[in-house]
Amino acid sequence: MIVIGGEALVDLVPDSSTPDGELGPLHPLLGGGPYNVAIALGRLGVPAAFYAKLSTDQFGDRMLQRLTESEVDTSLVQRGPEPTTLAVVGLEANGSARYSFHTEGTAARFVTDQPLPEGTTALCLGTLGMVLEPGATAYEKVLFREAERGVFIALDPNIRADLIADADAYRARFSSWLPSVGLLKVSDDDAEWLAPGRDVVEAAREWQARGPAAVVLTRGADGLTVVTADGEVTVPGRKVDVADTIGAGDTVQAALLAWLHRNGALSPEKVRALDAWQWEQALSFAAAAAAITVSRPGAEPPWSAELDA
Repeated sequence: MIVIGGEALVDLVPDSSTPDGELGPLHPLLGGGPYNVAIALGRLGVPAAFYAKLSTDQFGDRMLQRLTESEVDTSLVQRGPEPTTLAVVGLEANGSARYSFHTEGTAARFVTDQPLPEGTTALCLGTLGMVLEPGATAYEKVLFREAERGVFIALDPNIRADLIADADAYRARFSSWLPSVGLLKVSDDDAEWLAPGRDVVEAAREWQARGPAAVVLTRGADGLTVVTADGEVTVPGRKVDVADTIGAGDTVQAALLAWLHRNGALSPEKVRALDAWQWEQALSFAAAAAAITVSRPGAEPPWSAELDA
């Protein structure tokens, strides 16, 4: 089983019919980076469990229902009376999303450390789950503990700079995670923020040398690049009509983990053993999954049958 830890939240997304520059109605869509990864993994037929704290409000109830509908194990979900985290989404003309968050006192912050089930093969963490305290410290403790006992760790920092009060402290903390990480996924924007003034591929090479078996860069329409000890492999993005980019990177992370799971490669040693052709297959699978997500509004990852078709 793959366990996904981190926040679930509600994206308040503008109506696509609202003219540019005008305020229009906002529609609530369920999201949050780790939540999207869990939904995508469940829909891709991978045994997955979501590890987070959800509110007992109506949004939390709906989130739990959607996890179940997407075939995600909810036995690790904690509940509490704190409200659901909100993210107000602004969409650019090209469909890219920018966010402003309302996180103070919300349920996602107050997740607590708990043992993971026997049979956990991988743990995926990231986004606000590794920023918002006190939950970030709880997830960090789980990261180090599970890595120590041989669980494959996947990390997607998915930087939300407005919520990081001390950038240098976060960068140092990120660096401390790398020796425990098997798969690191970062966007070009994330990489530029984490290593300001550096070429993103050079930064990825440096991070890979410090621990991860592979670092995957998501590059928007330019596709995906993986950096390993043996070099780089790049695949192009899929050309589709973009509704918005919400959940695209999360779908990539889930699809990569799904491909590794299906190919018996959820360990640092087996990831290091993948050759260029295998990486082309893995990255192409992730690109195809992300293309379906961006072709429809909100974070709606594909089901396995859609990719098979």
